[in-house]
Amino acid sequence: MDRHKVVVVGGGFGGLFAAKALDRAPVDVTVINGTAHHLFQPLLYQVATGILSEGEIAPPLREVLRRQRNTRVLMGYVTEVDVANQQVKVVAPGTSYTVDYDSLIVAAGAAQSYFGNDQYAVYAPGMKSIDDALELRGRIFGAYELAELETDPQAIERWLTFVIVGAGPTGVEMAGQIAELAHRTLRGEFRHIDPRKSKIILVDAIGAVLQTFGDHLSSRAQRRLEKIGVDVQLNTKVVGVDQTGIEVETPEGRRRIESMTKIWAAGVSAPALSRQLAEAAGGATDRAGRILVNPDCTVAGHPEIFAIGDMMSLNKLPGVAQVAIQSGKYAARQIIRRVKGQPPGKPFHYRDKGSLATISRFSAVASVGHLRFSGYIGWVLWLVVHLIYLVGFKNRLITLVHWAISFVGRKRSERVSSIQQVFARRAMAEYGNPVYARFGKSSEHDD
Repeated sequence: MDRHKVVVVGGGFGGLFAAKALDRAPVDVTVINGTAHHLFQPLLYQVATGILSEGEIAPPLREVLRRQRNTRVLMGYVTEVDVANQQVKVVAPGTSYTVDYDSLIVAAGAAQSYFGNDQYAVYAPGMKSIDDALELRGRIFGAYELAELETDPQAIERWLTFVIVGAGPTGVEMAGQIAELAHRTLRGEFRHIDPRKSKIILVDAIGAVLQTFGDHLSSRAQRRLEKIGVDVQLNTKVVGVDQTGIEVETPEGRRRIESMTKIWAAGVSAPALSRQLAEAAGGATDRAGRILVNPDCTVAGHPEIFAIGDMMSLNKLPGVAQVAIQSGKYAARQIIRRVKGQPPGKPFHYRDKGSLATISRFSAVASVGHLRFSGYIGWVLWLVVHLIYLVGFKNRLITLVHWAISFVGRKRSERVSSIQQVFARRAMAEYGNPVYARFGKSSEHDD
């Protein structure tokens, strides 16, 4: 008889930890992911600012799961879940295929949200993929190179102005690292411009930096950002983005910030698959498009389908890595119990292990239970936690070396970028995503 077939959609934290938890279980596991790698998303900003290479935070899924004899890895984007026939439909470059399942774990993560203004993405890339990080690396380092060529003071100022939208962890970390670049790494490397005159502007429509960390850490983070040269502009809503600047609205009125390099770190939304699955299963979604799930992370009326991590809406859980990891492991345990004929386990309970955000070298904030840390102690906690969750000993060792080069010294190990990285997004917007071209679609979001 065929063994129980488990399909895991997504190779992020939720999907990977679910697959690993099914090792040695009496099931056959198929992991389907749009790329061939797992992505340690919290460190994408370090790829964008030249500290780490993409390979250090994105190990191949096949390498990570190579010892699991019951697991295979397939590349492709799941575009549809056929709940009646228990199949997933997948597209990949030049082909399409279907995979049958007995149990399905959907962990497709989250997409960048521009709050209905997707046209902003052309001028203000987000931070959700390796492609995003490499594009931003090219834009950031390229801005200094092009500023060096300018003779017009206003043009130089535009090139040396960096606007980061969103004062959450990603935006704060990105702003801090660009400030480090301007004041430490690039100092003395140019003859016509002075990188220390860069303007790093962090804007957000809300009134606090790192709002979820609480008032104490929030105010400390803002003071540290301002000390290293970041201009924090709160209660500032973005209402327009174009090639040479950004339009904002404040309590004092509307104004424009001239800038050639804009980075979007505000807002997330569920992927298109979330909506399709909800409709197919007769379920519902929340305002962000996440699927409303039962206390055991299953989709209503379909105990064989688990929606986990950023895709699920349950008890107002945050969209953080720990939720994905814990819900992935939980779903795997539930499937194992089911296959072994055991009764279901208790409802999913999330254990909050705290929140971390680095601001600059040797400075971070950490919220762990009732404890609050900032400065050097917070940075050490951030360092240890991120090393623990990096996949693979080799990645941890190389990352530690590159951190030493960047944080103890002044250099960045990964500053190479290309024209293709910078302009690929615009080309895909104009000509369509080649993965979907043969199916008459321009992207996975097309109906």
